[in-house]
Amino acid sequence: MASLKITLYLVCLYAWIITTSVEDSVPKAENVRWVSLDFKTTLTWTTTPSNYTYTVQFAGDDDDWRRILDCIQMSESECDLTNYLIPFNRMYLADILTVPAIVDNDYTDDPEAFPHTYSPQFNPYTESEISAVKFSVEVVEENKVTVNITDPLTGTHQHGKQLTIRDILKNDLKYKISYYKSGSTGKRDIISDSSIAEVSGLDAGQSYCFMVAAFIPSRPKTSQQGAWSTQQCTHGQELNHGALIGGLIILLIVLIVIITVTILCCRWCRQRNKALQTSQSSTVV
Repeated sequence: MASLKITLYLVCLYAWIITTSVEDSVPKAENVRWVSLDFKTTLTWTTTPSNYTYTVQFAGDDDDWRRILDCIQMSESECDLTNYLIPFNRMYLADILTVPAIVDNDYTDDPEAFPHTYSPQFNPYTESEISAVKFSVEVVEENKVTVNITDPLTGTHQHGKQLTIRDILKNDLKYKISYYKSGSTGKRDIISDSSIAEVSGLDAGQSYCFMVAAFIPSRPKTSQQGAWSTQQCTHGQELNHGALIGGLIILLIVLIVIITVTILCCRWCRQRNKALQTSQSSTVV
């Protein structure tokens, strides 16, 4: 009886040693992380050169695991999940399986035979980074401008249309506009609910510089703001075009007055000279 127990113990120990040695020799995926910009999301990891490949599967909350068709037995170390992480506002988990380049039937029936590496959880809606936006500044009055912002495109298509970040974020998307007067160190920020914003209260004749960033206040603070845009500045004369027009009108009025007075003076002088000539002729006679 004792010999039987010893035999069973040795068999179990041998099996454990074999399993451990196999796992130690298999190059697991490491440094797994999500890279997501404008809802284009890629899973990346690091590996060591080997004869093994990698298969990616993912699952949403309480869902079964689903494999990515383009990421089965792949030698690359990244997998694009952009079109799979829908709906966006949901927590997802990915699993990277280490798979032999040539898979036998036993492995197919038992996917747990080789190591897995799990990713951190990821929510595209709250964690995808937003790129720098493009915008233009239009002067509408001497102390007011309109900022026209272009919503960045995402990596997602629906019904043949490439979605913008507003198509996904909807009313949660706002824009932060930061501006300052040229030569001043003080900046002001305003939040706009739409892609068209008015900035008023500017000093006429002064140059102002503007920057814009996407802003999603419903997100955690670490991911609320997108990248800042490049800076755009107005010229002082652009904000003073009203005064310029007013000055031109005044100048035109002054010219008209001068011309009118000159004409009247000329007429008066002619009439006076004519009267003098008539008086002199009468005296001679």
